[in-house]
Amino acid sequence: MVRKKQALPTGASTLARRHPDVWESFAELGERCAGAGPLDARTRRLIKLALAAGAGLEGAVHSHARRALEENIGAAEIRHVALLAIPTLGLSTAVRAMTWIDDVLPANPPRKNQRRR
Repeated sequence: MVRKKQALPTGASTLARRHPDVWESFAELGERCAGAGPLDARTRRLIKLALAAGAGLEGAVHSHARRALEENIGAAEIRHVALLAIPTLGLSTAVRAMTWIDDVLPANPPRKNQRRR
């Protein structure tokens, strides 16, 4: 599995620059974990977003939401992850994740029962 190069967030970029062998090993671990099971790339991305939300990792939520958009996962599907968090993680954690997701996604999502003009 070959992953295309992406710009890294500042902290990760600094670590990669200072410790390239560590960063390379970390990236390889991620690739091996992704390839070790039957889940497709789309499902893996949404799960990673959910894990980041559950762990309360704002930067990771931003990163996975941004990458999901780049991978042609729709905004409604990405936002659905925050809704699914409500019964398991609680309303406040889900709302926190939703605000972090909204930092990245286009503004003004249509409401479920709202008419489109």
